[in-house]
Amino acid sequence: MAGGDYVALARAKKHKKRVIKPTKAGQKSISFTPGGLHASLGVPQDQKLPPGKVAAAASGSMGNKARKQALFLKNVLHH
Repeated sequence: MAGGDYVALARAKKHKKRVIKPTKAGQKSISFTPGGLHASLGVPQDQKLPPGKVAAAASGSMGNKARKQALFLKNVLHH
């Protein structure tokens, strides 16, 4: 296995995905990586997300991935 493959494999194992099961018929299950928004915003896991950074991410100024993660936090995780 090449060095880059090993690093990618180690990262994949480190970041476990979490799955939210559907509650009603016709819904799909949702999978996400816990702490993904922390990583996108550069905030350590042990600290709370600043509301200003979450608002900036939700507006799209921190990138499209951070925008989707912030909206997921607001709409699905209800924080």
